[in-house]
Amino acid sequence: MSEDAKATAYIATVEEGPAYWMVNILWVMLATAEQTGGGYSLMWELCPRGSGPGPHYHDQDEQFFVIEGEITYRAGGTELKAGPGSFVLIPRGTVHSFRVDSETATLLNSYTPAGFERTITELGERAQSREMPPADRPPIPGGMDNALALFREIGMHLVREPDILREDRGEPRAV
Repeated sequence: MSEDAKATAYIATVEEGPAYWMVNILWVMLATAEQTGGGYSLMWELCPRGSGPGPHYHDQDEQFFVIEGEITYRAGGTELKAGPGSFVLIPRGTVHSFRVDSETATLLNSYTPAGFERTITELGERAQSREMPPADRPPIPGGMDNALALFREIGMHLVREPDILREDRGEPRAV
């Protein structure tokens, strides 16, 4: 974003915001860099059991608010169990991962400053419905090579360490 980019007043809803399918999750954009002058992004997510990224870290602070469901986070070597009404802060540079433990989970996911949402808008597939993607959809429609290049650009870093929250082969996982 340029230095003269400014936030604009607006309202966004889960029912009307741009929706995407990626990594078996329905993502709805509620605030993007363009809308907030680059300061902040916010996404609503509907996630299935077992979903969530392997170990990684960001150059941005990441925040989660769990609306429904149960999620196990691992951040900086500490396990955090979050349920409805829980707020989770992952400070920039902290290696973290998470796993949805309930059948589904609904959450708000934000980044300060903005930028991560580009992963979803540039690599994901526009959702054809406000439901989780059908099982036949690829996890990353834009492909992993494109994802790795974009991760470098936006300050997301995959980490080669075991994913303690899942059976793991020691390979980096995508978001």
